[in-house]
Amino acid sequence: MGDSPDLDLISDLPQSIIESILTRLPIVEAVRTSILSSKWRYRWATLTHLAFDEKCVTSTNDRTFVENKLINFITRALFLHQGPIHKFQLCTSFLTSCPDIDQWILFLSRKDIKELVLELDENEWIRVPSCLFNCNKLTRLELSRCELDPPSTFKGFSFLKSLKLYQVYVASDAIESVIISCPLLESLSLSYIDSLTLNIRSPNLKYLCLEGEFKDICLENTPLLIAMSVAMYMTEDIAEHMEQSSSCNFIKFLGGAPHLERLIGRIYFTKYLTVGDDPGRLPIKYINLKNIELYQVSFEDMKEILVVLRLITNSPNLKELQISSSLNTLAAMEAADLDFWEKECPSHCIFGRLKVVKMTEMSGVPHEMEFIKFLLENSPVLEVMSIAPCSSVAEGRLNMLIELVRFRRASSRAEILFIQN
Repeated sequence: MGDSPDLDLISDLPQSIIESILTRLPIVEAVRTSILSSKWRYRWATLTHLAFDEKCVTSTNDRTFVENKLINFITRALFLHQGPIHKFQLCTSFLTSCPDIDQWILFLSRKDIKELVLELDENEWIRVPSCLFNCNKLTRLELSRCELDPPSTFKGFSFLKSLKLYQVYVASDAIESVIISCPLLESLSLSYIDSLTLNIRSPNLKYLCLEGEFKDICLENTPLLIAMSVAMYMTEDIAEHMEQSSSCNFIKFLGGAPHLERLIGRIYFTKYLTVGDDPGRLPIKYINLKNIELYQVSFEDMKEILVVLRLITNSPNLKELQISSSLNTLAAMEAADLDFWEKECPSHCIFGRLKVVKMTEMSGVPHEMEFIKFLLENSPVLEVMSIAPCSSVAEGRLNMLIELVRFRRASSRAEILFIQN
């Protein structure tokens, strides 16, 4: 055979392979591929997914230098780009009050943008430009540390399925307007958004995450909601508001989620559900609810215990239950109302599918032990009951363990794990 001419393997790669390579590279590396050959030149400029961060420029101690280099890099990349941009992500702590962001969003609004993620510096927030609300093809929107104020002409994001706001300043009526104007919304996350009175009307919502100083929350129209995580932070203003409320928070919050499958209630969640008039017998059964996690439940507060009991006894298909305790040990030890358990516990309650129970931060106080006893006596298929005492309990651990092993168990397979560490 004669000598073969030199082959330019890089240039001769199929276009589909080139595109596959480019999509796997960081944007700064993708841009650099232009020097490989004429066939690669500006091939990156047709990428539909663009992600920018501080790694796009050389890091130095000169913050202004890095900021200017990053702005110039992003601006030039957008200027050279050809075709639609379906995803734009910017994660940086260097851009503060950057007017270029407004121009970038305006540019993206004309590029059929579908996913927009902005995670900016925590020291100085930006005001989201009104042109964002012209991005009518958005399916995913994530904003961090900014001010959101929809214009009066805003008609909604018709295709938005996921909305995540973190440390965003927004008025209650504004966020309610955004939510109700997104008919396809399936996932909603609001974190560190403070002092909101929030009515959520979202008929297609499936996943909800709330974290912040919420005064009042009502799920008015969320029939498809299947998973929820909630953390409530308490201030004096919110505590005073809760004391004056008469409407039942349990019904307002959980009454609108009949198909819930997983519930995570973090700090002050069970306390929040105690506010208002006692609903008595609940008008709803959570037949799909299989996993419940409740944190910092106060076993010195009879109302909180009642909230927990009503929730789990109205979840006939519950499989996993996790509860952590938060209490004033001295007050709980002095609790005298132990006949509460005979009065409030349903006499024929059976947790027919409950297999795993995890109890953490336990102190061994009377109401905690009665709750554990109640679960053991009424869980015929229970496999594991794990109990982890809180670190402040040292001397009472042996007595707690002795009492636990004496409790009658409905399940012959139930194993009690006493976790020392």
